[in-house]
Amino acid sequence: MKKIFLLLSVVVLLGCQQGFTSLNTIFSLPKKLKEVSGLTYDSNSKLLWALEDHGNANAIYGINLKGKIEKTITIENTDNVDWEDITRDKQGNFYIGDFGNNENRRKDLSIYKIDKKDLQSERVNPSYKISFVYPEQKDFPPKKSDLFYDVEGFFEFKNNFYLFTKNRSKGFDGTSFVYKIPNKAGFHQAVLMGKFKTCNKYNSCAITSAAISPDDKKVVVLTHDKIIMFENFKSDSFLNGKKTTLELNHFSQKEAVTFKDNTTLFIADERTKNEGGNVYDVNLTALKTKS
Repeated sequence: MKKIFLLLSVVVLLGCQQGFTSLNTIFSLPKKLKEVSGLTYDSNSKLLWALEDHGNANAIYGINLKGKIEKTITIENTDNVDWEDITRDKQGNFYIGDFGNNENRRKDLSIYKIDKKDLQSERVNPSYKISFVYPEQKDFPPKKSDLFYDVEGFFEFKNNFYLFTKNRSKGFDGTSFVYKIPNKAGFHQAVLMGKFKTCNKYNSCAITSAAISPDDKKVVVLTHDKIIMFENFKSDSFLNGKKTTLELNHFSQKEAVTFKDNTTLFIADERTKNEGGNVYDVNLTALKTKS
């Protein structure tokens, strides 16, 4: 009986991880893109724009919804130190977040603006560069128990950027900081807006991307198997809104999330051996009914 029970437990676990996932696979990413770390969606062109992180080209890629790269734009006079996310503003300008900081050593954190009018070119220069620091970080790197200054997710909202930190501290407890930086060329001190907790298992609870809905009413952050959503907030007090954790029932190295519309997300994961390397969509309303 014990053997039967163990077998049934394994079957149920695998079913939760694979058979009953809420994700719908849209396409497999082109083989050229092995380490997609950020996505943003342009509803006018119907293209998903992607970038890759450290060690890859200083370029962004426009991918159609069948998985074909239609546009490649090299971003001149930049280095891909660790590009971790890409976002858009209401006018259609793009922003590249070069703020990956795994070891919390960097003093060259930056965001690049790519003007909408330049997106038809194959090689462009950033319109401007935003440099910033976290005032709370005093040491580079801090103690292993205070590695709070890596970021993999951000978005632009009313002429400001909002960055959600990825906790890499020893004794991980799911704490994430939210920082605000003005969308303005030059050097800035990031402003700490608050903090919240995901959960206490690093592989399931470390934040890898963030996005805001087109109507500005929902904020989501992504982990390897969850969406954490904030709603019913006022102005930019996102953390004072209603917080809901939505299980995806699908574990992979998910690195990027963006809104297709006000209720649908696109999610991308990295290819690990023979798993992942896909773009999925998922409906938030459907997720909420299952939570």
